[in-house]
Amino acid sequence: MDDIVKQAMAKWPNVPDCYGWLGLDARGNWYMRDDSAQAAGNFNSGTPGAKGSLLKHEKLIDFIQRNYACNAQGHWYFQNGPQRVFVELSATPWIWRVSAAQALTAHTGQSVEYRQALMDEYGWLYLETSCGFGLVHTQDVPEAAQAVDAGLWKVTEVPRAALSSRYGYVTSPLTVFAGQ
Repeated sequence: MDDIVKQAMAKWPNVPDCYGWLGLDARGNWYMRDDSAQAAGNFNSGTPGAKGSLLKHEKLIDFIQRNYACNAQGHWYFQNGPQRVFVELSATPWIWRVSAAQALTAHTGQSVEYRQALMDEYGWLYLETSCGFGLVHTQDVPEAAQAVDAGLWKVTEVPRAALSSRYGYVTSPLTVFAGQ
């Protein structure tokens, strides 16, 4: 976490949390969800406009990714100065990129080490890594398949519905917050 963010947290400890305004899709893209996007529906609803606007500003994306974390309840957030902006997840909290040499990188840019591969009933490939649990980026499935075919990764089948509880993450903190 950035030092400036830590300083802001210490200076203003009681800033309210923010829900529904930021989303991470299954390809590691960040979306800003204004009032109209939120009114269109849940981030994962598939309703036109509900995802919001794709963030393209590299420095903003880097700032979000450096200050991306999880609380004890499995709610992922971006610490924006003194305010926690909880993230709506399309799939998992991490999206893995796989190189031709099977090197793994998180959507945040950090290198990680492989621990386990899992596949759900829809054919989506997930990895448990030194950093946590996440989905393999769709463009990198061929590289991941090479690791499986070469016997480097053994795939375990798992039902998609069991993943969030098994790995302790919440896809929609907004839904949890609104239900309280």
